[in-house]
Amino acid sequence: MARNRLYDEDVVVIGLGRFGASAAMELHRLGHKVLAVEKDPAIAEQFVGKVGKVVVGDASHPSAIESTRAGSFRIAVVGIGTSIEASILAASNLVDAGVPSVWAKAVSPEHKRILQRIGVHHVIRPEADSGRRVAHLVNGKLLDYIEFDDGYAIVKMAPPRETVGFTLAQSQIRSKYGVTVVGVKAPGEDFTHAVPETKVTAHHTLIVSGPTELLERLASRP
Repeated sequence: MARNRLYDEDVVVIGLGRFGASAAMELHRLGHKVLAVEKDPAIAEQFVGKVGKVVVGDASHPSAIESTRAGSFRIAVVGIGTSIEASILAASNLVDAGVPSVWAKAVSPEHKRILQRIGVHHVIRPEADSGRRVAHLVNGKLLDYIEFDDGYAIVKMAPPRETVGFTLAQSQIRSKYGVTVVGVKAPGEDFTHAVPETKVTAHHTLIVSGPTELLERLASRP
């Protein structure tokens, strides 16, 4: 019998340290239903009401994955960094539970290799990937995301359906969404600067810049 899944936007975050908390709060702000699992009751208490549902549990034990229903989620983010053993066990439990997309933080190259070997789908290095950035990437709508301090970002994304088959002038992305397509890339070709006459195909990748909230609005389009 097939396993019952929660909604596609549901994300479970394991560990509410600096990285995990940052990812959980940003995911919550983006509209995801977030379940945060934290071993320390005092830390868990700090995030009640801030990241969706918070439960106390030790995800390094399979029983905690079962009791919290963490294995029913489509996406999981393991933010544990203080214990490599706990990180590996939690990630392994999520992989074993059949979570389709497991993201895990690695604190060293060796840690990264182990996580990859046990089947973790995406391994994150904190010096390169902040929790906020990962929050924008976990659902697969954005291929890359770089945010600046003033709430401005540049993203790499697949073209929304409404742009396919039209030039940028015809689809009016800038006037509709307040963002700018600055470059496009076709398979096997280099990125080129976008101009109003650039015609977008379903195979293109777009580089888009603008205010973070407006980019999120565009990324939510089919």
